[in-house]
Amino acid sequence: MAGGVSLLRLLVLYFVLAESCQAWAQRVTTENPNLVVNEFDRDLTNRAELQGDSSIKIFNVTRKDTAVYRCEVAFVETGHLDEVSVNLTVQVKPVTPKCSVPKSVPVGKAAILTCHEHEGYPPPMYTWYKNGVVVPPDPKSDPKFFNSSYKINDNTGTLHFSVTSKLDIGEYHCMAMNRAGQAKCEPQRMEVYDINIAAIIGGILIVVLVLLIISIVIRLAYKRGYFAKKQPANRYQASCKADSVDYVRSGPLDAEGDFRHKSSFII
Repeated sequence: MAGGVSLLRLLVLYFVLAESCQAWAQRVTTENPNLVVNEFDRDLTNRAELQGDSSIKIFNVTRKDTAVYRCEVAFVETGHLDEVSVNLTVQVKPVTPKCSVPKSVPVGKAAILTCHEHEGYPPPMYTWYKNGVVVPPDPKSDPKFFNSSYKINDNTGTLHFSVTSKLDIGEYHCMAMNRAGQAKCEPQRMEVYDINIAAIIGGILIVVLVLLIISIVIRLAYKRGYFAKKQPANRYQASCKADSVDYVRSGPLDAEGDFRHKSSFII
């Protein structure tokens, strides 16, 4: 450093920068303006440590420490102020991704396989495997997948079969990968089965036949009176007048006010 030059260090840090800020002939430099480290890559008691006159080291960094840091140097004799910036990127290894593979799909139908995880930084890229072999982005580029019809999105982790065939049967798993590391899910098997048209038609005919038999049975039951409305057993209807008996009033002003028997019973 130039004689009589003092450094004014502005180090407002909670994580680790393992590079130096140096002043040479009233010029501030840094060995690496773009630092990339892995999360929890170091394990020390203190989070930061000052090294020498112009360097700071931060340990046990987390993704929240990703930022741009600035070192300023003031030259007292000349009044000159210079600075340098360091861009710190903290990488995070992906965790085990969540994979979704359909267990069975009819021949000729579409199938969507998904894979995703939320921890990795930078965001990971996704690769699909079938029976342990990488599924190529273009099926026409590999004889093993030439007759398959699919599209892969390595950013979202989607494997989309537009039309499935028996050739697509197998065990599939996905791997999430970034610069910090990689992680994969467990293999899951996808079956592709034929649609049995004859069995479907036969099932429909059986259902129609059963419904027809039920309808015939119900009609016969109605005709034979099984569903007729029964009369109550204790129902009683009074007769308006008794047989062979005639009741007439003897006169408008009958002293007894009652009916008089005009005919006799024959026994």
